[in-house]
Amino acid sequence: MSDGSIAPAHLTVCVVVYKPDRQDLARTLASLSSAIAHAVDLDVSVTIVDNSPAPDLSSWLNENFAQLRSTLIEGHGNIGFGRANNLVLPDTGDFHLVLNPDVVMASDALGNAARFMQTHTNCLLLTPLARSGDGTRHYLCKRFPSVLDLALRGFAPRFIRDRFRSRLDRYEMRDVQKHGVYWNPPIVGGCFMFFRGHAVRKLGGFDDRYFLYFEDFDLSLRVGSEGDIAYAPDVTIVHGGGNASRKGIWHIYQFSKSAFSFYRRWGFKFF
Repeated sequence: MSDGSIAPAHLTVCVVVYKPDRQDLARTLASLSSAIAHAVDLDVSVTIVDNSPAPDLSSWLNENFAQLRSTLIEGHGNIGFGRANNLVLPDTGDFHLVLNPDVVMASDALGNAARFMQTHTNCLLLTPLARSGDGTRHYLCKRFPSVLDLALRGFAPRFIRDRFRSRLDRYEMRDVQKHGVYWNPPIVGGCFMFFRGHAVRKLGGFDDRYFLYFEDFDLSLRVGSEGDIAYAPDVTIVHGGGNASRKGIWHIYQFSKSAFSFYRRWGFKFF
């Protein structure tokens, strides 16, 4: 800048929605607005990509979130999660956040994430500490999943899962997500992925051959081949989350299809 001061880092945020629950989306955007207000060293722009077949968010956003510096992309139909996120890829900033529409972040989340990335210039991707609405921990860091792990976690009844608790705890890396920063988990969840902009652009964002599910696993592994990933518990969120098996047969089909694509690319691990 001409006066010698340093320009704030540019953070781009992308929220992809499909027939969104407006109460959930309102909570997400309200928390995002608060976090932006607290992140005084960031220049933030937001893009909402609506994959709904009959999008109608424009007037609602203008009425309820006129203060949010946002762009709405709509009218293209349901092109899938990864492909929708990739619509903004050419315009990503110094940092780029992929944010689910059922996430409520702490007011200091964006500021803490940016400071962590600025301090640790080796970090290409940050994942936060996540909880559900009742305070239960969500473990976003994962080891490479076996087919058995996915079947147990996604589809087995609770009494079966309890019999395999130690195995599932290991898959969810509960042993390393207790205290402090943890470096280079193999896989991180896609509800809040805070990237270094040049890294996600270089990798081409999500592989849009995944329509839904596993695109975050795939991109995590590709990021890890380029540099470091960090679990940073000073960045905190509340995540609604959901189990594919409880969403109906269409979600089970998409989950299974994407799982097959994932293993075909990265290698099958059955047990």
